[in-house]
Amino acid sequence: MKTISDIKKGFKSIPAKIKSIPAKLSAKLAGAKEILTQGNGKVTASLIVMGLGQLIYKQWVKGFMFLFIQAAFIVYFVLTGATDLFGFFTLGMREGNAWYGIEGDNSVVCLIMGILAILIILLYAVIYISNVKDVYRTQCAYDTLKQPESFKKEVGALLDKSFHKTALALPVIGVCVFSILPIVFMILIAFTNYGGDIVPPALVDWVGFANFGKILSLGQFAPTFFKIFGWNMLWAVLATAINYFAGLGLALLLNKKCVKGKAIWRAFPILAYAIPGFITLLGFKFMFSYGGPINYYIQQGGGEAVGFLGLDAKWTARFIGLGVNAWISVPSTMLLATGILSNINTDLYEAARVDGAGAWKQFIKITLPYVLFATTPVLISQFIGNFNNFGIFYFLRGGLYADGYFLASDTDLLINWLYNMSIDNNYYSIGAAISLVIFVITSIISLTVYVLSPSYKQEETFR
Repeated sequence: MKTISDIKKGFKSIPAKIKSIPAKLSAKLAGAKEILTQGNGKVTASLIVMGLGQLIYKQWVKGFMFLFIQAAFIVYFVLTGATDLFGFFTLGMREGNAWYGIEGDNSVVCLIMGILAILIILLYAVIYISNVKDVYRTQCAYDTLKQPESFKKEVGALLDKSFHKTALALPVIGVCVFSILPIVFMILIAFTNYGGDIVPPALVDWVGFANFGKILSLGQFAPTFFKIFGWNMLWAVLATAINYFAGLGLALLLNKKCVKGKAIWRAFPILAYAIPGFITLLGFKFMFSYGGPINYYIQQGGGEAVGFLGLDAKWTARFIGLGVNAWISVPSTMLLATGILSNINTDLYEAARVDGAGAWKQFIKITLPYVLFATTPVLISQFIGNFNNFGIFYFLRGGLYADGYFLASDTDLLINWLYNMSIDNNYYSIGAAISLVIFVITSIISLTVYVLSPSYKQEETFR
């Protein structure tokens, strides 16, 4: 419950944090103004050359460290940084031609190196500001007749009081390079014309919001987008509801005292959950195929083979997808609900029975509110997982393109269409735009559902 309480407090603090932004900016500006107006010549020296003020104060180690960082940055910027930064805005100027042996600019490389250059510049700016603040602290110490901390003490503080900064420095840099850079790259691709016939060695250009206009306006993309989006929302709601209530129903059933051999009954769903998902999906695909066992028995009974997952099997394939997804996902919900149900105060049910409440009334008024309160964050994550469930229809019906859909079938979700567009057909910019749309949709739905849920509004009720 503490985790949910922390999440709730975090959401409640968002408006206050937004309102405090102007005050924080004002304080930052006031601090910068103080340094610029009250800093002495040594502070000015460090403003011009990093580490020079420290060297004047005879802080040799820090001074040479800052000086080395500035020298290294200047060398980087002269040799490659300026070119990379220019390439970020132009995405290349010279187009290559293999026939004439002309090696042109690679727009994708220009974009990646440009993002990296911006990250390096931001890192340098942070170090530069810390250099100015450091020399100003030293000035304040001398002005108040105090001895500034030695370099040895500062290093000791980094290994003691500020050890969290030391421990997180390398991971933060790694996250910036290996996580933030690819995410920013993907986002920026959505604002270019990269894809289709425009791939290196052809030069890529910035096109602004044109890709989003293609998705949302009339054209070959828009009809498919709205069809898939409608089905994607229906799928996410139905799949999440089926998985949640089926898992809760199994947990309630197995929680009954009259049920014998509970360990054995729980083992069957867990076995289905333990088998890798793609193996299960391929198994179901074979079962429902024309040559599978289901059609075999249909033909043995005198019927004709049914295309359960064929090109025309729209709703049949969709219902099969819902069933297969439930087979894979219900056990995890059952295990979660089993643990939560064991913590409900049984006195509540006893009091409800005394008041004449039946089993359904007890479920609606006691069990469901308690379980919803405890599992809302998990329920939201399941909704997001189902919304972006790539594997279900990729393994069941991957590779099919239906009439009225552009590079998609009538069971594809947005994530499947994104894959078809970008990986199979090189529409990288459209795929990136679709991924941003998915992010915005899922974020808005998740925040809205959580804020309206009992986990956010009725925390004190379940304490």
